[in-house]
Order: sequence, then structure tokens, then C-alpha cells
Amino acid sequence: MSTVVRVPPERSARVPAEQRGSGRDRDDVRLLVSHGTRVAHHAFRELPSLLRAGDLLVVNTSPTLAAAVDGRIGPGRVVVHFSTRGDDGRWAVELREPDGRGTTRARTGTRAGSEVVLAGGARLVVEEPVSARGERLWWARAVGGRVLELLREHGRPIRYSYTERDQPLSAYQTLFALPSPDGAGSAEMPSAARPFTARLVAELVRRGVGFARVTLHTGVASAEAHEPPYPERFSVPESSARLVNAVAAGGGRVIAVGTTAVRALESAAGPDGVVRAAGGWTDLVVTPERGVRVVDGLLTGLHEPEASHLLMLRAIAGRAAVDRAYEEALRGLYLWHEFGDVHLLLPEEGTHSVRCDGN
Repeated sequence: MSTVVRVPPERSARVPAEQRGSGRDRDDVRLLVSHGTRVAHHAFRELPSLLRAGDLLVVNTSPTLAAAVDGRIGPGRVVVHFSTRGDDGRWAVELREPDGRGTTRARTGTRAGSEVVLAGGARLVVEEPVSARGERLWWARAVGGRVLELLREHGRPIRYSYTERDQPLSAYQTLFALPSPDGAGSAEMPSAARPFTARLVAELVRRGVGFARVTLHTGVASAEAHEPPYPERFSVPESSARLVNAVAAGGGRVIAVGTTAVRALESAAGPDGVVRAAGGWTDLVVTPERGVRVVDGLLTGLHEPEASHLLMLRAIAGRAAVDRAYEEALRGLYLWHEFGDVHLLLPEEGTHSVRCDGN
């Protein structure tokens, strides 16, 4: 999928930026900026000087859930990652095994009818795979307890092996996270927005950069297989749709903060490029072949070379720009993953992103 070489393990961010030294804050990360194939290195705190009045940042307001819960199948220990709640009350879940280091590894052998005993007397009955593509995610039904209450009382944030230790749920909430009326949220943090601080947002607004809110509740990523995303819940309110359309009509740049914001926004955009209020489930996968209809730029984390997210990046900026940026990120010793550095992809001066024709 990519000419980018594998990312060395030491390039994974093991703790949040604010824990890497005295007096540091979330915005103490680096910012790689791409204008086409031209690459520049900045601090994230320089973002206000890199954008211009009239630009619009589209942010995901989904809160992060404490989505990992310990359980047992017979005598064996498992960790349940609660991914997405279905319309019928079932949950898409991934069953993983403790790896002895405080994190988990992929588990094989899950079968329909398996019963997971959870904390507080709740049980989870595994019913069927979520997708015909594989058996990583299963639909399961909770018995004897409500899942959201279970997560609040016994859950912890999903953590992967490249991190150093468990973190409180607050470390996985972005500045833009808002409680959902039904308690829904994301299994994993919409991490591109993590470096934003109130001070930085105030400076962006002072300089004439706008903000629009969308919501997409992201499910559990495919840590080992790097599968494409499956359907997720999203919402684009009328106020945000109007703002995006006004900025686009006025020649401003619509810049998504995170791949989740791209998926939500592009799911609400018609073939004519007009964004309309929308919500429900989206199965959209943004690829270079599909292109983008409304997004001009993207602020995102650094992804593994096998990740399906890179297809979205290429849809926005083109393959040459993405490959060039990742070569430079490796050479510049940038940090990967949710606590790492970030990448701003902007169109070359005088151009817009690679947009599709609506066909």
C-alpha cells in the first residue's frame, strides 16, 4: 500500500506530551506541514500562524469511553473491547487476551455462543461476526447489566502495547469532547485533536480561524490486521453544514481535524459538494478513487504504513505528497500514535485538494 518503510518501535509515543517533562502541555508536540510535496517542520503551537483568517477547522466532539473490561470465558482470562452499540442493543466487541505486560494481544478461537463473565455479575453472549471480512469483531448481547454502566464502573481506556502504562480516561479526552445524550462515544480517542489547548483555540479564533462541530463515534481499530473501517455512527448538525458551505463558497479552506471528521463530513456531502445536515450510520471509505468533495486539508496523527487511513490521506493530498511527508517524518524522528506528533496536509498554494467529480 505504501512505499513508507516500517516505523521503528522507538518512534512510538509511549506517554502523553504533558508527561515528558516539567511544565509541558498537550500542545508540546511537533507539527509536520505538507503543502503538496513541500514539507516543513514546526511546533504545534505555531498552528495559528500557519492557517489564515477564513479557514475552518472541523472537529469531532465524540467523547472517549472507558471501553476495555476484564472478563473470563471458562477459566481463561479475556479483555473485552466494546466498540460500537448497534440499533438493536447489541454491541460490536473485540475479544483479546492479556499479554502479561498490562496490554493485550489478538485472540483466536472465538465462537458464536461463547459466554463472557464480566465484573458485577454481567454476562456477554457472543452471537455472530460483524462482517463477512473476518472474525475480529463480533456482535454480542449483554445479560444482567447495562453496558454503559459497566464501562463507567469497571472499564478503562483501551491501551496498546507501545504505550508505557495505563492512563486515566481524562488523558484520552480531547478539548472538544462533549457528552452524548444517549451516553454513546468512541472506543478510541479521536486523537488528532488531542494537542489542542484552550489557549491555542483562543489564539486561532483571534486570528479569524473558525470551528465547526461534527460527531463520529469511532470503533476499535484493527491493531494487527489494519482493516478498513466498518460502519460507524455520525452526525453533522445543520449549523455546521451551513458554516462549511459558507466557508467553501467564500474561498476559505475546510480543514478536518482527524480522519473521523473527514468521514463524517464527506458522508454528509452530496455529489455537488454541498454539505447537508445528516446523521445515522456511515459506511463510507474515503479512497483516492472516490476522492473528497468538501475537505481541502487535514490535521491528523501519523499512521502505520499498512493503515487504511493512508488511503484517505492520499485522497486529500495525493500519493506523492503523503509518501514525501512520511519519509521526512521518519528522517526527522517524529513520534507516532495517539500521544505522538501531528501532520497538517494543506493544498499547494493556489490549489484545492484532490476532489472527486461526484460520479
